[in-house]
Amino acid sequence: MKRFTSLLLFFYAINFFYTQSWERNLSLEKWNFNQEGKSEILPAKVPGTVHTDLYYNKKIEDPFYSDNEQEIQWIENENWIYTTQFEVSKKELNQDHIQLQFLGLDTYAQVFLNGKKILAANNFFRTWEVDAKKHLNVGKNDLKIIFNSAVKKGKEEMAKLPYKLPENERVFVRKPQYQFGWDWGPRLVTVGIWKPILLKFWNNAEIISVKHQQKINKENAEILFNILVNADKTGVYNLTINKNKKEFQLKKGVNSLDFPVAITNPQLWWTHDLGTPNLYHFEIALAKGSTVLNSKNIKIGLRTIELVQEKDNAGKSFYFKLNGKKLYAKGSNTIPLHSFLPTVTGKEYEKLVGEALFANMNMIRVWGGGIYEDDALYDFCDEKGVLVWQDFPFACAMYPGDKDFLENVKKEVVDQVTRLQNHPSLGIWCGNNENDEGWHNWGWQKQLGYTKQDSTKIWKDYVKLFREIIPKTLDSVSAQKPIYWQSSPSNGWGRKQAYTEGDVHYWGVWWGMEPFEKYKEKVGRFVSEYGFQSMPQASTFQAFTQNLSFEDAGVRNHQKHKTGYETIRTYMERDFPVPEKFEDFIYMSQLVQASGMKIAIEAHRTSKPYNMGSLYWQLNDVWPVTSWSSVDYFGNRKAAHFAIKKAFEPTLFTVDFKDNAYKISLNRDDEWVEAGQLTVVLKDFNGKILKNWTKKSERKSELEKMILQINCPELNGFDVNSSYLELLWQGDKEIRQNYFFVAPKFLNLTKANVQIKKINRHSIAVTTDKLVKGLYLENLYGNLSDNYFDLGAGETKIITAPHEIEIKNMKSLNDFIQPKK
Repeated sequence: MKRFTSLLLFFYAINFFYTQSWERNLSLEKWNFNQEGKSEILPAKVPGTVHTDLYYNKKIEDPFYSDNEQEIQWIENENWIYTTQFEVSKKELNQDHIQLQFLGLDTYAQVFLNGKKILAANNFFRTWEVDAKKHLNVGKNDLKIIFNSAVKKGKEEMAKLPYKLPENERVFVRKPQYQFGWDWGPRLVTVGIWKPILLKFWNNAEIISVKHQQKINKENAEILFNILVNADKTGVYNLTINKNKKEFQLKKGVNSLDFPVAITNPQLWWTHDLGTPNLYHFEIALAKGSTVLNSKNIKIGLRTIELVQEKDNAGKSFYFKLNGKKLYAKGSNTIPLHSFLPTVTGKEYEKLVGEALFANMNMIRVWGGGIYEDDALYDFCDEKGVLVWQDFPFACAMYPGDKDFLENVKKEVVDQVTRLQNHPSLGIWCGNNENDEGWHNWGWQKQLGYTKQDSTKIWKDYVKLFREIIPKTLDSVSAQKPIYWQSSPSNGWGRKQAYTEGDVHYWGVWWGMEPFEKYKEKVGRFVSEYGFQSMPQASTFQAFTQNLSFEDAGVRNHQKHKTGYETIRTYMERDFPVPEKFEDFIYMSQLVQASGMKIAIEAHRTSKPYNMGSLYWQLNDVWPVTSWSSVDYFGNRKAAHFAIKKAFEPTLFTVDFKDNAYKISLNRDDEWVEAGQLTVVLKDFNGKILKNWTKKSERKSELEKMILQINCPELNGFDVNSSYLELLWQGDKEIRQNYFFVAPKFLNLTKANVQIKKINRHSIAVTTDKLVKGLYLENLYGNLSDNYFDLGAGETKIITAPHEIEIKNMKSLNDFIQPKK
């Protein structure tokens, strides 16, 4: 132990010798908390939230279990106090500058250092920095933070207006909007220290921020770094970026320094489907003489990105060009990873991006009711080649426009854009989620009884915030002009214009109760939201209830859409059998969701280049719940996730029934079809080949679809309820897909003999004597490479996993459908 301590002191001394800046993480100190007005003091975890601290101290039950959420709503109305003590040495106190940096305070916080109030914070999303030296002592120092109820603060601000804004107190509070409850998440309005608190020491000068511009051609690229440096005295300093070094004469105060760096034969950053996401690493060091004062490390990608909106015969295009190449956006919307954000680790972000890659996505949309995500998310997207559509955190409401609120938002934008702008994955900033649509289409004016004067004022405040303050601040902070989109969607899904220009959230399916087939008609230029709910698997339900029943309080509480289960049942009745057993209903609900997502994505992709983007709602959950997610809270892939993976493959079969014929198309992401052969086989469920068709492609041909047509008379004499088409492409790669003529509930399926043979710990072979449809394999140890799949008679499918495979149970549609007489 002594040796370890000596090594730490040695490295600390070396670090101090070579650099004149360092920091201490005060989150590592011993923290306590208590409810204001109560004497009981309890240990706290920092970063953390008051809910998790109360739970760890056994003062409340698990907030996610059953309907416990309802029992802990009192927490949001109380004030909470967090305290710690930390020591400062004489040597530390002798440094020129000492600052306290609060990376995340949630949300209304009064900060006291040694009894002196040094900060009043009021924004979850801002970084707060305070000069602390004059308030510090050698030896022990007391830090106290009083967190006031965000709910009460919001209501106080709400009472100041002569009218009521939609969504009540949450719109006045700059914190994640989803915490106030959503149709997939609980109401858990947190307070606490949600990111680390740093004690920073520096001498002479420090680097405040780094941003960059790019000029790229085939032969070379020039990166112009802009570095803000705060110097406490004038003099000559030098900057080094990798091996490039320059001297600068700095004035006292903040200096803006430009530093060009040339790169020959630049390797561009691409999304993973278009190329390699190449990254360049830069170490930026500020020195005076031979003494390094401060340094920063960044990774950047060389790329250009455009949002192309050009008028055409149908309206106006909406697509992204990456490095001059058209990108078809395939992806999903993400919500925060947890109701209690400090519990999220880098591993969870890696898994989230991993699930996007598994399902062949090249874009995610960080939704506006959540947060500006942790750097870890953007780092993984940078490395893996996934673009990010980033909403500013405003959603489904109208917001105040007073001077204080706007100034608070402006500073928030400065902090977050400064932090995130160097990430090559960050492709577009969007002002809000559905605020514009809500104002024009959701009837707020009538519901809330606005006068003409009220409506005029509220809309003016909207314009001021989303058309002036946010975009102007975004431009002023960014080194290169970013793409800004005012509101998603640009038009409501009930309006014709929504499908001819801009982006659309199509909710005719689900909210409008329209059939899945409407996805084929309601195709927009870029569909940035659409979706359908399903239930998570039984083990996820068992994490919050032991009573698997629709009457159970926990089951009801973990469905936040008022008619969610009824809506799932309605759609199920249209196309699928409706089982009575709860566990079977779970399985069938997942097949229903998968069916809808498959139809939607295929409709979007076959409409290319009219449609150039498909982002479904939603990828993940904040807690165990019945929702629109394709991956549940515990990381279990639902049937939809596997269907989405197949629908987002670079090459896709689609079958369209029109004019008494089946038109089979081969759709590709790129603009060419290689030489190959398309074979279509009509089979019965016992594996017998009834008929086949072929079409050859002898050379490259410029198109997006290769079409083979089967006219209905060619199918005369065959039972469409007992047969299907097997589609096979053999060319640059082999692709196989099945097409069924009728809805699942009309299929003449019979019991199949499914055999599973273990190849090794990580792989199995699955065979069947008859067609098995929607085969679900329940593995004890996690996700499989494929699941909820169809397997033809006599076929073998190899399933793999990174972990051990131990199949506990299996289900298929064959178990629920009896042959029609």
